[in-house]
Amino acid sequence: MIYRVQDMTRLQVAERIRQYPVAIVPIGSTEQHGPHLPLGTDVFLAEKLAELVSDETGALVFPSLNFGYSWGWRDIAGTVSLKREHFQIVLTDIVKSMERYGVQLLIFLNGHEANGSSMKYAIRDVSDDTSMKVLGMFYPGLGEVYEKYMESPTWGGMFHACEFETSLMLSADESKVNMQLVCKEYPPRPDFYGMDDSSIGEISKSGVYGDPTLATKEKGDRMFAEFTRRIVEIIHKAYPCEK
Repeated sequence: MIYRVQDMTRLQVAERIRQYPVAIVPIGSTEQHGPHLPLGTDVFLAEKLAELVSDETGALVFPSLNFGYSWGWRDIAGTVSLKREHFQIVLTDIVKSMERYGVQLLIFLNGHEANGSSMKYAIRDVSDDTSMKVLGMFYPGLGEVYEKYMESPTWGGMFHACEFETSLMLSADESKVNMQLVCKEYPPRPDFYGMDDSSIGEISKSGVYGDPTLATKEKGDRMFAEFTRRIVEIIHKAYPCEK
């Protein structure tokens, strides 16, 4: 069973917390993902993974954060980017809110890599002020899973609208993917990339970093199953109680 907070009453949420005080907040972004994927890709993938984990554990799934740190795509239509420090404050406020009514383990399930620093420092900021266990994760075991299922390389360690994300999106909601528009792109890497203000929004012409032409739903299904298993194992270690 999937426990979506927005679909539940206050009494149902309170009872679920009493039985199993574990919560998941999917976080992502609203930004371009090439010509073939929706701007909500990062959120959709985090939500799908959260629901799979909820079904396995009984954890509550709270509403998603649809905006994140998307500085690199800020000039492309549809993008909404929050300042890193603002996003960090939002995450700390979520922790403080949930603590008040008894959540004991909170997981920020991130689908957008650039949110990582905000997530890390938010968890550090609240660590001295809360007894809650707070975990932040971005596709646990990503390197191993990627190597196992993907046929294409990343763009210098970065992936975006590529075989990986496209395969996962085909699994999450095939109707939102237009495979007729997929294109492969590995743009030249600027000499000072990562050292100056070079923007990924200006490097790739298509917005793709990788080769989504190799994506399949079957790969996405297998990767979701692996990520779900890994997250469930982490939850059982962090809160060792049956649902």
